[in-house]
Amino acid sequence: MGRSCNLLFALAVLILLHHHTLLATVPNISTDEAALLALRSHISSDPNIILASNWSSSTPVCSWIGITCSSRYHRVTALDISSMQLHGTIPPHLGNLSFLVSLDISNNTFHGDLPVELAHLQRLKLINVRSNNFTGTIPSFLSLLPNLHFAYLSSNQFSGKIPSSISNLTKLELLTIHTNFLKGEIPKEIGDLRYLIVLNLQDNQLTGSMPPSIFNITTMQVIALTDNNLTGNLPKTLCDRLPNLEGLHLSSNSLGGIIPPNLEKCRKLQILSLSYNEFTGTVPRALANLTALTELYLGLQHLEGEIPAELGNLKKLQLLMLDQNEFTGSIPESIFNISAMQILDFSINKLSGTLPSNLGRGMPNFEELYCGGNSLSGFISDSISNSSRLRMADLSDNSFTGVIPESLGNLEYLEVLNLELNNFISDSSLSFLTSLTNCRKLRALRFNENALDGALSASVGNFSNSLQNFQGHGCKLKGVIPREIGNLTGVIYMSLYKNKLTGHIPNTVVQDMLNLQEFYLQSNKIEGTIPNVLCSLMNLGALDLTENHFSGSVPSCLGNVTSLRYLNLAFNRLNSLPANLGSLQDLIEFNVSSNLLSGHISLEFGNFKSATLIDLSKNDFSDKIPSTLGGLAELINLSLAHNRLDGPIPDSFGKMLALEFLDLCFNNLSGEIPKSLEALVYLKYLNISFNELSGEIPIGGPFANVTSQSFLSNDALCGDSRFNVKPCLIKSTNKSRRKRVLTGLYILLGIGSLFTLAVGFKWNLS
Repeated sequence: MGRSCNLLFALAVLILLHHHTLLATVPNISTDEAALLALRSHISSDPNIILASNWSSSTPVCSWIGITCSSRYHRVTALDISSMQLHGTIPPHLGNLSFLVSLDISNNTFHGDLPVELAHLQRLKLINVRSNNFTGTIPSFLSLLPNLHFAYLSSNQFSGKIPSSISNLTKLELLTIHTNFLKGEIPKEIGDLRYLIVLNLQDNQLTGSMPPSIFNITTMQVIALTDNNLTGNLPKTLCDRLPNLEGLHLSSNSLGGIIPPNLEKCRKLQILSLSYNEFTGTVPRALANLTALTELYLGLQHLEGEIPAELGNLKKLQLLMLDQNEFTGSIPESIFNISAMQILDFSINKLSGTLPSNLGRGMPNFEELYCGGNSLSGFISDSISNSSRLRMADLSDNSFTGVIPESLGNLEYLEVLNLELNNFISDSSLSFLTSLTNCRKLRALRFNENALDGALSASVGNFSNSLQNFQGHGCKLKGVIPREIGNLTGVIYMSLYKNKLTGHIPNTVVQDMLNLQEFYLQSNKIEGTIPNVLCSLMNLGALDLTENHFSGSVPSCLGNVTSLRYLNLAFNRLNSLPANLGSLQDLIEFNVSSNLLSGHISLEFGNFKSATLIDLSKNDFSDKIPSTLGGLAELINLSLAHNRLDGPIPDSFGKMLALEFLDLCFNNLSGEIPKSLEALVYLKYLNISFNELSGEIPIGGPFANVTSQSFLSNDALCGDSRFNVKPCLIKSTNKSRRKRVLTGLYILLGIGSLFTLAVGFKWNLS
């Protein structure tokens, strides 16, 4: 009996020891803790000190931030450290979280590759690594995760092809790999994913045609392939097996052929996006049967014919984009009766006819209207203000007539109004502008190129600070610029050119409009001096005062406005140009042609290192051309014509290798044409006629293509007969004379050598 008890006791001890050994080797919560601490150690930046302060061995793993544990097995089942601004890499230890069901590390800046050890996570249903910096190919280990339902891999730097082995994920419902650098074709094996609901491969570099198999997945709700390089046609049977499709996103590819009428079978379709492709033909009237449709994108194609009136039956439609096609006929009035409509875009087509007289009454939710670039005509109805939510209205480049409705001023949400390039008229006080000052959110107002024939009133200063863009050029505006215009302190861009404005530039423009970046007043009748206060506009990038009656000197303080990129003062009566304009080292275009400027051209203008155009022509500049201009390596167009410049053409001009246009005609230049100009291989126009140049005309480089017109009235020039100049005879005679002299010297040297040898020989004999 005692022996039996001893044996039983020994057996019990062995069992306990074996069980303890098993517990020591079987993964448990300690394994999970070690894996997570390894992850923490691979994080190089934790700016919010979340993991660094919370993930600690001194507290239970299941209480850590971002960790969820199973109550039954007491193991980590979910890891969510998304959007914590973490930076680092993912260690292989994460593959030891064998009970993990959900892994979410999205919206951080993790980088490197995803470790292959993640293939051990056999229970994983969701992996979300989107919006990081992961590189390499799409991990092949994903195909070894049999329970994976959701894979979010978007917005990383994955490259290479989509592996066909992804078809092994037979339970996959969602696959998003958009915004990466994937290439190659979409594998047809994706069609084997019978439970797939969402396929999003947008914004990659995928090529080839779409595999028909993806249109056979009956569970599919969203197919998103926008912004790739896909080609081919849409299958005629596209919607035969897609009863649940809600979104078809195929824009920005190179798809062609016709839009299949079969699309009407996708009765649940809410978004159809086909813009920016090569589709031809007409819009199928059958699309009107897609009664669930809320957004229809058909812009930038080669579609033609009339816009189907049946589209007005789409009562849930909120957005309709038909821009940049070849549609003809009128816009169906039925479309303007869709009460859900928010955005309409018919711009840049061949549409004609008028807008409905009740425009706005049937669309209470209307926010954006784009119909510019057509041949629409007629009046704009006052009823447009019934679309009280209207924010954007572009009626530009049509043939609209009549007065601009003052009811536009009732649109309190209006942000952008573009009326340019029409035949609108107005009363003499431009009262429509007064009404628009009620639109306190207005950011951009363009009424240019209309024959308004009125004067800007003081009310123009009542626009809110929201106004940034004010364009009224080409409107036959007359009178003076009201000083109240200075109240437009938020304006960045102002154009009033090609009008009949008189008087001076009000000081208020430059004293108060400190945000002004572009100011265009050319082709008016403004007079007086250019006000010094312009120099207060330290954000000014473009100033154009061409073709006015400005006189006096150019303000020297303009040299302090280092933001200037375009300075155009041509066709005025200016008589002095300060040297310190050379401080504008970022100036791109500088044009002071056709003024009364005199004196020498400043050496400082050689500091215009970014300039592509310099025009000092038709003035009274004298003295020599500064050689410093030759250092302008970006210069494309240089004109110094019609001045009194003398001396030689600087040899340094051969360094302006980007030069395409060079005009030095009608000056007093002398000396030879520098052979260095042969290096100007991009030179297309050269005019150095009516000077006093001499010597041989070069024949290399751009001189091979110029004609005699480039050298007129330079009587001392010589060279090739195609230039209509005399041959360089003197130069040839000099060469012959040099040749005869050299021949004589060689003969004398030979005779001398023979004489020396003879004397030496005689001396040796004696």
